Amino acid sequence: MAFDENSINPLPPHLARYGVDQDYAAYTPRDHAVWRHILRRLTATLGDKAHPSYLAGLAATGIGVERIPSLEEMNGKLAGLGWSAVAVRGFIPPAVFTEMQARGVLAIAADIRSHEHIGYTPAPDIVHESAGHAPILKDPRYAAYLKRCGVAGFKAIASREDRAVYEAVRHLSVVKEDPAAGPGDLAQAEAGLAQACAGRTYVSESTKASRLYWWTAEYGLVGTPEQPRIYGAGLLSSLAEASRCLTPAVLRLPLSLACVDQDFDITRMQPQLFVARDFDHLFEVLDAFEATLAWKRGGEYGLAEARRAGTVNHLILADGLELTGRVADLVRPPGGAGRVTLMARLEGPVMVSRGGRTLMEAPFRGPALVAFGPAPDPASGAFRCTLPGGLSLSGVRAGGHEVTGFQASLQGRPLDLPPSALLLFSQGLPGVAGGPGDAEAWDRWFGEGEPARAGAAELEARRRKAQALPGRLAELYLEVARMRESGRIVPARLLQIRERLAQFPDDWLLACEVGELLGTPATPTD
Repeated sequence: MAFDENSINPLPPHLARYGVDQDYAAYTPRDHAVWRHILRRLTATLGDKAHPSYLAGLAATGIGVERIPSLEEMNGKLAGLGWSAVAVRGFIPPAVFTEMQARGVLAIAADIRSHEHIGYTPAPDIVHESAGHAPILKDPRYAAYLKRCGVAGFKAIASREDRAVYEAVRHLSVVKEDPAAGPGDLAQAEAGLAQACAGRTYVSESTKASRLYWWTAEYGLVGTPEQPRIYGAGLLSSLAEASRCLTPAVLRLPLSLACVDQDFDITRMQPQLFVARDFDHLFEVLDAFEATLAWKRGGEYGLAEARRAGTVNHLILADGLELTGRVADLVRPPGGAGRVTLMARLEGPVMVSRGGRTLMEAPFRGPALVAFGPAPDPASGAFRCTLPGGLSLSGVRAGGHEVTGFQASLQGRPLDLPPSALLLFSQGLPGVAGGPGDAEAWDRWFGEGEPARAGAAELEARRRKAQALPGRLAELYLEVARMRESGRIVPARLLQIRERLAQFPDDWLLACEVGELLGTPATPTD
């Protein structure tokens, strides 16, 4: 299948370059057998267990049972639901994933799990991303929740520690799906994840947003704890978890904002799940969560959260300007509790934007200062002013918010601040949001090369999985697949193939394929 450029072009460049060619021809007959095995069993068992939109939603989003779906065909269906899909390589950065989702774009991992992990995959794959996430989009209320959940995740502030955990999780998932990885590689990857998690000093807004998404869109149940239905993509795409989640082995709790305090392990099945009353209940919890974010709260909380995170975020000023950078220092008057911030210093590079569009041709490499109080007149030239709290400022405004010869004092005491910086004034701070104010411009200046680095390991693991399939076994898979597709079944030949499978005792899947065509299905081993 050809690469569907229509799924890429509507995205801005900083998102579009994470898209990859699905490379449909690279899927092996065994890959399609994996898909068929999973989808047949899921559709057979989930009819009375999944949300009512599930079975109809498969067809409505271009997903069939017999073969891996092409994203080109999926996009033809998804367009009618106000969504589209783009192929990606494994895990992508959370900010990229959530911004795509906020725009109504499903990021679908193009790879498919190995037959060893047919019941539950530790890595993103096309079964999970398409057959899991897409079907429930048929429900308009849920589709709206998914977009708004993406907005909350995109606006939440991430920490430097979050990035380390993301990289460790991504690496562990690749190792688990790489046939060339040995026990030592797995142990090292697991130790790396444990070390990254132990290095977290606090739970960031972004981590809480990911937990909300996990316990709803990924592993959510709807109804009552006693009689729930499945709607979470992780459950809808996992044979093992779909069967397990409705048994007493899993604790089922009513959904509440408390879910953001419950951590999860992406590489293992979940010991507890949360049950929403209905899809309106999702919005109630999302409303409560958004109210906790610096994006909505702004002010002192927003500044403190951005400073603690140590990452690039943007301040939303009272006049609508957005200032991007790393919050480094806060100037407060001397005294006890209740002191308000008089000035914030952001480390360079910094950027000024409005409405998500930069006002600068290039980033300012130096620091930026935000003084909380009325701006002095004139807009350019020498200035001297005293703001509330005894903050005195002076210098020369050169235009474009840049000042030189800058000096500042607080209640008569000089402050150690840079003599040259961007200086902005604001009567308040309505919000502080994660990431840069203009993600496209910031990525153009600083983000080149990230997709290639992020997807290289996943691509190599995919190649190794294809190479790990013995040539003779691959030929047998192909022969059986051609019989299936043509409808010309030769029982005598299938019996011969079944006998030859004794040479490949670890590959039970082809025996299932042969047994199905012979009318004597083999018992799956997953």
